[in-house]
Amino acid sequence: MATRKDGKASSKLVITSVALQDHIRRNLLEPDFLLSDPLLKFRSKAPSRRRGNQMHAQRTDHLEEREYVLDPPPPPPTLAQRIGLVAPPPDRLSEDQWSQVKTRSLQQRESEQPCSICREAFCLQPQVLLSCSHVFHKACLQAFERFSGRKCCPMCRREQYETRVIHDAARLFRNQCAARIQAFWRGYVARKWYRNIQGSVCPKDKRLRHKFYEAKLQELNESFVRHCQTNTEAFLSDIDRLLSSSRRVFQQLERKYVSEPQEDDWERIRSQVNQRGTGDCAICLTALCGPGLTAEAAGFSLHGGRRSVLLSCSHLFHQCCLDAFEAFTVTGRAACPLCRSTYHKRLI
Repeated sequence: MATRKDGKASSKLVITSVALQDHIRRNLLEPDFLLSDPLLKFRSKAPSRRRGNQMHAQRTDHLEEREYVLDPPPPPPTLAQRIGLVAPPPDRLSEDQWSQVKTRSLQQRESEQPCSICREAFCLQPQVLLSCSHVFHKACLQAFERFSGRKCCPMCRREQYETRVIHDAARLFRNQCAARIQAFWRGYVARKWYRNIQGSVCPKDKRLRHKFYEAKLQELNESFVRHCQTNTEAFLSDIDRLLSSSRRVFQQLERKYVSEPQEDDWERIRSQVNQRGTGDCAICLTALCGPGLTAEAAGFSLHGGRRSVLLSCSHLFHQCCLDAFEAFTVTGRAACPLCRSTYHKRLI
C-alpha cells in the first residue's frame, strides 16, 4: 500500500513539473516552441501570416470603416492552466463590453484630442482603442511597445490590454473638413451677393454714397468713350454745343417768365434809387443822370449827353455801358452786373 501511494505521489509530481515546465517555455521563454512537435513552430506561422493577410484585406476591401480587434486570438490553454496550477488568461472582451469602452472614450472625448504619444492630431491616420478607453495612433502604440519591451498603456499603465481599430477620429476629421468647405462656400456666396447689392443699391452712409456715385459716373464715362465710333474731341464738342443751345433755351424761357414791372412798380423802383442816392455808373465809374438829378449836377454836358438806364432790380447804368456789357457777356444771359439777376430796363 505504501509503495502504491508513493508511486501515485511521484507520478503526480512528475505531471506537475512537466506541466509547469511546458507553461514556462510556452509563455515566458519561447512562446512558439512546443515539446510535442518542434516543427509545429513553423507550421503555426503560416496560418498567422494568412490571418494577417486576411485582416489587411478586410481593412482595405471596399474602403469600408469596419472596427475589429487587432490582437491575435489567444493561444490554447497549457496543461498547467487546464489542471489548475496556473490561472487561465482573462476572457476577451465581448461586443457589449467594447461598446461600453467606446462610450466611455467618447465621453472623455479622446478622439477629439491629439495622440498622447506624438501630440499630433489623428486626422485620417489609423487609430486604435485600448480596453482602458484610451486612444492612440496605431503606429505610435506599436513603436511604444517595441521601445518599452512590454504591453503597458502609456496613459494609465494598465498591462495586458486589448486593442481595437476604430475610425472615430477620421469620421470627425471628415465632418470638420465638410463643415469648413461649407463655410467657405457660404462665405463666397455671401460676398458675391453683397458685391452685387453694393453695385446696384445706393448706400445710406454719406461717404459711401459719394464713392458709389463716383464709381457709377466713372463707369458711364468709360462706357461713353468705349462706344464712341467717331473722334472723341468731335463728340465732346458736339456735347458742348448742345449744352450751350440748351442753356440758351432755358435762359429764354427764364426771361420769358419774368414779368415786366408796371408803372407803379417803376415808381417804387425810382424811389428806392433816390433813397439810396446812386450817383456813379458801376461799369465806367463816371457820373450819371438819374431820377431826381439834374444834368448839370451829374455832369451831363461833360460826358456827351449819355443817357441812363434804370433796371428792374433798382440799379442805374449808362445805356452805352450796359449795351457793351451785354454784348461781351459770355453766357449771353441778361443779368445785372451788380446783383446778377434777370432784369427789365427803362431809359430815363
